[in-house]
Amino acid sequence: MKLPFAAKENKEKLPAATEEDMLKALNSIYQACLNGLPTSPSVEVMAQDYLKKHKTAEGACKDMMNNQVIKCTASGFLTGLGGLITLPVAIPANVGSVLYVQMRMIACAAYMGGYDTNCDQTQTFVYACLAGVAIDNLVKQVGIKVGVKVANNLIEKIPGKTLIAINKKVGFRLLTKFGEKGIINFGKMIPLVGGVVGGGFDLVETKVIAHRAYKWFIQSDFSD
Repeated sequence: MKLPFAAKENKEKLPAATEEDMLKALNSIYQACLNGLPTSPSVEVMAQDYLKKHKTAEGACKDMMNNQVIKCTASGFLTGLGGLITLPVAIPANVGSVLYVQMRMIACAAYMGGYDTNCDQTQTFVYACLAGVAIDNLVKQVGIKVGVKVANNLIEKIPGKTLIAINKKVGFRLLTKFGEKGIINFGKMIPLVGGVVGGGFDLVETKVIAHRAYKWFIQSDFSD
């Protein structure tokens, strides 16, 4: 069965992907997370729904993350998102769907932890969490300690040039990661089967991201 969102083979040589291309895609996905999609509520709505069902933000966050891990390996859910996420660069729709679920999970954890998801600093930290980019050393260079139990308001004081440095590392890390997996090839897109980019990989990766997001935004521990 031919999937409607599967990328077709492109025999024309396309420009190589750059960190800027990846960040453009991440920016589009982040806005989709904040605003929601027809089949997927916004981060704020999702977070409030879980918070109402639990006595603590910790419990709500853990429940939310467990459900997102399941979604990230469910081909039906990801297939439904495939045609709804519009990206400015040629990333396969199913890759964008996986990134959407993972980023939305992180942003929801940040919201539950009291972070302003509309803040540039929080957005960059969400990207870093998604890509597994260590930020403590970069931020310490501007005199802000985020090693352990950082106060939320300190994050908002991180200057833009530091955010740019973190974003560059994020873009490079994601390009490298996907390149190794053979997922993103801007010269020749190969259709991926089943709506999921390697379910086993998604499951393990999403669990790692969930653990990192909980540590960063719920426990306020950015030590790694």
